[in-house]
Amino acid sequence: MARMKFLADAERCIECNGCVTACKQEHEIPWGVNRRRVVTLNDGMPGEKSISVACMHCSDAPCMAVCPVDVFYKTSEGIVLHDKDLCIGCGYCFYACPFGAPQFPQDGAFGLRGKMDKCTFCAGGPEPDFSAAEFKKYGRNRIAEGKLPACAERCATKALLGGDGDVIADIYRRRVTTRGRGSEVWGWGTAYGKPEKQPAAPPPGGKS
Repeated sequence: MARMKFLADAERCIECNGCVTACKQEHEIPWGVNRRRVVTLNDGMPGEKSISVACMHCSDAPCMAVCPVDVFYKTSEGIVLHDKDLCIGCGYCFYACPFGAPQFPQDGAFGLRGKMDKCTFCAGGPEPDFSAAEFKKYGRNRIAEGKLPACAERCATKALLGGDGDVIADIYRRRVTTRGRGSEVWGWGTAYGKPEKQPAAPPPGGKS
């Protein structure tokens, strides 16, 4: 059985937010909730990197460990899903998750956060596959359709990979071993070739 995983390649991400838009469009995510977002480190500085972040469907998910009402469950493919009907909006999962994946659509007094929402790896929820109830609560079930998550499928530079963890690891391993290191990993020199060195100009007076 395949173990589903995401991998975000910071060397390829161009901060276009296409993955964010694809997710919101595919699942009709309400305003104020982002199941996926792009985080930029050292913005505007040398070495700036961007990375697409969502639920990483952890093997030992901390959200599952802290939830007092057992909202979370894991599929046979390792996808961490949740049951909104059980959620009490306590927010423990939000504080436990290192990726900030759990989202709460409503603001209000303490204890009125609303039902938690998060990335489902496009695998729906506990309701029957392709049912209206499943789509309303969790969005489209692309995994049941035999497709990849929308965010990874529509990434223009293939910076975001989603699918069988072994296959993704092989892809990333090939990238690392072939693309070089340092500033020329995806820079001008890689795309267009390094400029040829020009001969040094003769000193004043015309004598070399």
